[in-house]
Amino acid sequence: MRRDVALILAGGKGTRLEPLTRDRAKPAVPFGGNYRIIDFALSNCLNSGLRKILVLTQYKAASLDRHINQAWRFLCREMDEYVDILPPQQRIDEQWYQGTADAVYQNIYTIEKSRPDNILILSGDHIYKMDYSELIQKHVDADADISIACLPVSLQEGRQFGVMSVNEQGRVIAFHEKPANPQALPDQPDLCLASMGVYVFRPEFLFEQLCQDATIRGSSHDFGKDLIPRVIHDQYVQAFPFTDKNTGKTAYWRDVGTLDSYYEANMDLISVDPQLNLYDQTWPIRSYQPLLPPPKFVFAQENIKEPRVGTALDSMVSVGSILSGGRVERSIISSNVRVNSWATVEDSILFDDVEIGRHASIRRCIIDKGVIVPEGMKIGFDPELDRMRGFTITENGITAIGKVGSLAEIA
Repeated sequence: MRRDVALILAGGKGTRLEPLTRDRAKPAVPFGGNYRIIDFALSNCLNSGLRKILVLTQYKAASLDRHINQAWRFLCREMDEYVDILPPQQRIDEQWYQGTADAVYQNIYTIEKSRPDNILILSGDHIYKMDYSELIQKHVDADADISIACLPVSLQEGRQFGVMSVNEQGRVIAFHEKPANPQALPDQPDLCLASMGVYVFRPEFLFEQLCQDATIRGSSHDFGKDLIPRVIHDQYVQAFPFTDKNTGKTAYWRDVGTLDSYYEANMDLISVDPQLNLYDQTWPIRSYQPLLPPPKFVFAQENIKEPRVGTALDSMVSVGSILSGGRVERSIISSNVRVNSWATVEDSILFDDVEIGRHASIRRCIIDKGVIVPEGMKIGFDPELDRMRGFTITENGITAIGKVGSLAEIA
């Protein structure tokens, strides 16, 4: 039985997701009503048979630590199964993590103690379902030094990722991190081949390269910027196309690095036939489930002058929420949310404990935990007014509100 270890890099600031990341690390941002972003990488590990998982944290990690302790402390330590949190230890250097490779390097002693046969390195801030065991097996069969999961994206999207070129045998022959002009695929000139930030390494090779990279002056100590481009010409670096098992087409994968991409990925979930199926019992996504009652929809008084009906259409409503005479359409409602009488919520994402007051109207918004929208307030209808209120407006016109408590003072 192989001893494969998964490392999840979860220390990113996620500045493009502000205000959602003002108080939490990017992987700890809620997603889909019931989950945190990191739950997808962790659930993929579990469903792939990986039971030795190290989560490398750094930036504003309290919320992430709490979530992992609540949702992921069920593995059996006596059976050498675990999800362990590794904050910066400064055992090798007095600095915080300088890059993705440096984050792994600073924890090299802990990783070596696990005596891994293969090391899987993941980003904790992507939304997808993937069987890592297939990637690891192909890596072992090919006797590769590094295997990189990849998928085609548009040339414009490619500017945000590591872009690679491969030969007919699937060997990576070029790798450029966030290039201004990504290299197009030979048979698809509007697409390029992007790295998913999912790597498998031979342990001895990884440790050697990390120690070498640590001594290179001017290195940013990053896998995509430094380590991988430096070794592709002398070592066997293999590409692993990420495809759907059933259709053979490119599988669902989203980088939710901006508020707009985060919003769109959430809205994907409420489509009639979503590409990312959260109801697939063969590949469950695990998370912390609070002990709350089922959602409740109350009032059905339509035959009166001013009808009030608690309804939700084309939406996801989480436990503990009460739609008390309010109307919700095409939205994601997290736990313990209350939408009061005659209020409307459209095309929006509400985090835990949000309250929408009577006659309030919310449209195309992301509202963080605990925000109270007072009676009659309208948000998402006038971008300039929302800006004056201190809200964040994205390029696509989404209004994002951080943890500000009650909005009564600016109503």
